Amino acid sequence: MFTIKNYFLIVLTLGGFSLSNAQTSKEMPKSFNEEQKKVYSTIRKMVTAFQNKNIEEVLSTYEENAVVMFEPQKPVKGKENLRNAFSKFVMFNPQYTFGGHEIYISGNIAKHVSPWSMVGKLPDGTEVSERGLSIAILRKQSDGSWLMIQDNPHGHYLLEMFKN
Repeated sequence: MFTIKNYFLIVLTLGGFSLSNAQTSKEMPKSFNEEQKKVYSTIRKMVTAFQNKNIEEVLSTYEENAVVMFEPQKPVKGKENLRNAFSKFVMFNPQYTFGGHEIYISGNIAKHVSPWSMVGKLPDGTEVSERGLSIAILRKQSDGSWLMIQDNPHGHYLLEMFKN
């Protein structure tokens, strides 16, 4: 059976994965304070840019040496590597639904947590679906904005391994 995990293994030789074409089932909680709203804004900016296949705008939401887990336990680092990975993955046109958003801030570090599900099509037309838990770590910049330093859409990986 073909799964999205198999696709990631194939695509990682060329490039990879992140949030895309998001359709949030639960928008920003009204209880978010101003800093949480800024963090959420960075996440939404990235998702919207990816939906529009604007890779440079996607990259603008990450620090220069950010790490993205396009596949569990296989980090990709640096803007050029991320540019390559995101550029390949937009061809997949995944559609995401998020199950909510939690944002925790400690000083100049924030963590965004969100469960997601995805459907998409491979270039050959094969439909795929997957779900997981996204965990992103952001750092507050000197201008007050927030940028991602770590992005892991596979935050559920170890839990799945623990079940087996």
